[in-house]
Amino acid sequence: MRLCVFVEPQLGATYEDQLAIAQRAERLGFEAFFRSDHFVNFSGDGLPGPTDSWVTLAGLARETSTIRLGTLVSSATFRYPGPLAIAVAQVDAMSGGRVEVGLGAGWYEREHTAYGIPFPPRGERFDRLSEQLEILTGLWSTPAGSTYTFEGRYYDLVDSPALPKPVQQPGPPIIIGGKGPNRTPRLAARFADEFNVPFSTLGETEAQYQRVVDAIEREGRDGRAPIVFSFAQTIVCGATEAEVRRRAEAVGLDPKGPQGGQLYGTPERIAEQLHGFVKAGASRAFLQLLDLRDLEHVELIAAEVAPLLP
Repeated sequence: MRLCVFVEPQLGATYEDQLAIAQRAERLGFEAFFRSDHFVNFSGDGLPGPTDSWVTLAGLARETSTIRLGTLVSSATFRYPGPLAIAVAQVDAMSGGRVEVGLGAGWYEREHTAYGIPFPPRGERFDRLSEQLEILTGLWSTPAGSTYTFEGRYYDLVDSPALPKPVQQPGPPIIIGGKGPNRTPRLAARFADEFNVPFSTLGETEAQYQRVVDAIEREGRDGRAPIVFSFAQTIVCGATEAEVRRRAEAVGLDPKGPQGGQLYGTPERIAEQLHGFVKAGASRAFLQLLDLRDLEHVELIAAEVAPLLP
């Protein structure tokens, strides 16, 4: 089981906060540092305010050396696919080929209205996501010296030079995630290197993996490597039960125990829960840390949970 740190900076975090936890996670041997892509907090004041995901990752790319970096997930509504392909390719080069891009349809209407971003109906958002995925992969895989043209319902590209090229070829790994039973599995079967189920019970996660397997069997993979299965869970770990309760209370979670989508308890209990996801087919865990300044939490997971995993 490969462990990744996952943070939600819109809750209230500076670039320096993110840098500190990314560098600590790198030193401790975590595989990756991922962040959300949101512009508005879901509750509270969100001070000091949002940080742009790809600007942040560009900075981290130059201040880390081994840890992988990515989004879980960028919203297709926030950026045009051409400029996004350029930005991701550039950050991939800045990191020496350590970038992964999670991409989703977007869902939080309030952040769109707050910053003047159009928020079309759900069906259109998924249509746009599908075109964006085709454009990103098409631009990155176009041979140098050739051009790329795409005619879609929402995006048209004419004789694009398809530059710059990312370090990773044919492009950075693409992560698609979500709980939708129909279009999400189909998009994953077609485009994803990895499929992620966010904040769900073990049973719900396993069922969604099966939908993706079924979609791959129907649609094929066109020679692509087998898909990686992963999941995201909020984690509250403590060396003692009292420490678990303290950490839960500090981030506003129920100190009496976990809800769906949460890993909760001492290292042994956390490892037991993670083993369940391994049996379901997952090989990568995104551990959502709600308190970015609690670096001792990251230390405890690395020292006491990681050695208990396969």
